[in-house]
Amino acid sequence: MLLDKEIVRLVGMNEKALMLLSEPDRVIHFRLRRHLPAEYGVGFPVQVYVVYHSAAKGPPCKGGIRMASDVTLEETIQLAETMTYKSALMNLPFGGGKAAIVADSQLPPEAKEVLVRGFAHEIRYELVSGNYVPAPDLGTSPREMAVIFGETHIRESVTGKPVGIGGLPGREEATGYGVAVVAERAARKFLGREISDVSVGVQGFGNVGSWACTFLAERGAKILAVTDRGGGTMRREGIDMEELKKYEKEHGSVDGYSGKHLSNQELLGLDVDLLIPAAIGGVITKENAGNIKAKLIIEGANAPVTREADEILAQKGVTLVPDILANAGGVVASYDEWRKGKSGTRTKREETYATIKETLLDVFEEVLKYSSKEKISLRKASLALAATRLLDTMEGRGWV
Repeated sequence: MLLDKEIVRLVGMNEKALMLLSEPDRVIHFRLRRHLPAEYGVGFPVQVYVVYHSAAKGPPCKGGIRMASDVTLEETIQLAETMTYKSALMNLPFGGGKAAIVADSQLPPEAKEVLVRGFAHEIRYELVSGNYVPAPDLGTSPREMAVIFGETHIRESVTGKPVGIGGLPGREEATGYGVAVVAERAARKFLGREISDVSVGVQGFGNVGSWACTFLAERGAKILAVTDRGGGTMRREGIDMEELKKYEKEHGSVDGYSGKHLSNQELLGLDVDLLIPAAIGGVITKENAGNIKAKLIIEGANAPVTREADEILAQKGVTLVPDILANAGGVVASYDEWRKGKSGTRTKREETYATIKETLLDVFEEVLKYSSKEKISLRKASLALAATRLLDTMEGRGWV
């Protein structure tokens, strides 16, 4: 559970509310009976989890579909809980949800299509009723969201779709854009410098990491190092993002760019001003937190820093902007796509960016004030504000 005793005390969370938030509202576990050719290496049957952590501010419950060979039910529950607080912090009318398909994230598109079509068939009622609205996550993309739309024929049943079928211009890069916006504001606040004077290390070059790098580079940040699952590279004079993206497309990894190799662990310990873990959860732990040299961390991934590591970093004077604030650009854009899917209205990419920036920076200032007033970390302040919004909603619905 994300809420600790201090947050519960600050919020005045009563026992009934705490009980409702302590475990998921609903867990759906089923198996996909879809045969794939042996060369894909996919086990049979494929396990699938769909979790609704809390529908207090829903339905729908909102959260992406993760496809990974090592994803577990426990991880899916944790991710759904994160979505509950992220949506609440952003003041969105979404509950927290998440789905997981236990299969290799590197499967070719045609294999993913078979699995996602089976997924949509099995939970068709959840999708068409509006109980669950999925989006892309690790291992899935707009193409897989298009498969879901092809099964439901309801535009608001899924977000992160291609623009041609009702997707939102700017949704694909929304999370990375939001990370860059928050990083720029946090650098000014906590480092006392403009982002153009800040050195950056980024772990992860998937959707979030690559777009965060792109937008930060546009703002003049010096990106010294980037890694992905294969490893990475470092250039003290800064990395050209267009060159790196071209290299990654040709080689399938950023590892080896400029003839250099950098491990993910080495990246975390680099002497940079700003560190952005934007790959997977649990990468900064009590074992390596003491090696962190960055003074500012922006959580691009969900839960990349463990609770024990949090305490170590705080003792070292490292400022951390938590995931439910830093990477909320995606769910903010998803709300716009969902809402406009219902109304049939259109929007421009610049409008999407403006909405994300305004929403995130407004909440950022709110979190700063709460943190300063209560003398607590940004993570605790973010969770306390989100929990307050949830408590108010549950009281308004007569649940507690």
